[in-house]
Amino acid sequence: MKDELNSIQVETLEKIQNAYTSKELQDIKVAVLGKKGSLTSVLRGMGKLSKEERPVVGELANKVRETISAEIDQKSNVLEEQAMEEQLKKEAIDVTLPGRPVQFGGPHLLTSIIEEIEDLFIGMGFEIKEGPEVETDYYNFEALNLPKNHPARDMQDTFYITNELLLRTHTSPVQARTMNQYKGTQAVKMICPGKVYRRDTDDATHSHQFTQIEGLYVDKDVRMSDLKGILDKFAKKMFGQDRKIRLRPSFFPFTEPSVEMDISCKVCNGAGCSVCKKTGWIEILGAGMVHPRVLKMAGYDPEVYTGFAFGMGPDRIAMLKYGIDDIRQFYTNDKRFLRQYHHAKGGIL
Repeated sequence: MKDELNSIQVETLEKIQNAYTSKELQDIKVAVLGKKGSLTSVLRGMGKLSKEERPVVGELANKVRETISAEIDQKSNVLEEQAMEEQLKKEAIDVTLPGRPVQFGGPHLLTSIIEEIEDLFIGMGFEIKEGPEVETDYYNFEALNLPKNHPARDMQDTFYITNELLLRTHTSPVQARTMNQYKGTQAVKMICPGKVYRRDTDDATHSHQFTQIEGLYVDKDVRMSDLKGILDKFAKKMFGQDRKIRLRPSFFPFTEPSVEMDISCKVCNGAGCSVCKKTGWIEILGAGMVHPRVLKMAGYDPEVYTGFAFGMGPDRIAMLKYGIDDIRQFYTNDKRFLRQYHHAKGGIL
């Protein structure tokens, strides 16, 4: 048995020296020191030895095991170092190569326009309010003087979820919710930016989803002249100090009287061109004095309180301000397009 143990040691040490991978080394360890290994099999036969031989053979077996284990550990360390060196060679970085420029993101053009409008109105004392995009029929229509089956509802092709739930067609429901919350106890001065949805066929000037900003000012002694002054300041801020505005009579169910606001064409300065269709004016937004019925439904006494409301589309304003001819450009995320307008907020795309 001593000869067999010595033979196992010699053969195993030779195999260890010739091992080139960690897997080969592990296979050798299992084949010799494992439960079914050659050394283990020899040790199982020690029961047949005499009492005098067992201590001698046992001591030799332990030495053989220790020698093989130590050699395996040493070889394992060598193989790990070799593997690390090879990996470092493969993953070497040429530090002399020029670095890649880091591209910084910037705000989307529509975001920039909305923030610019928000800054303007905050400076005039307006608050920013938000509301749900999934709205009830009551706040989207009825609270705004558009009862069920009202013909004016046809102007806004609506995405209905149920008979009483829908995707809001404008941000006016936020105005109704805010007034209803105050219930005639305090003045309201707010704008509400957000996304709105209508069943439009997408083309150069229409989209099923777009952005809107609506404003509301309700207080005692609010007049149409107040509305005109604020809209004039808005137009000059967004389109230049030389812009002129005009208000034309119009109709909206939730305002009376209602107006459309035009600005003088910045391309021809009112002389008439293809952009303004030879009129010298470009339509920007709708506005008017809040209908007494809307005030009353929200808990305000129309004999005491008056107010005005206006609604505008940041998409349209951006198109006019920067000469963009297709609304779909805002939603396709084409970096080539967006990079042209990073100066709107100083960003880089």
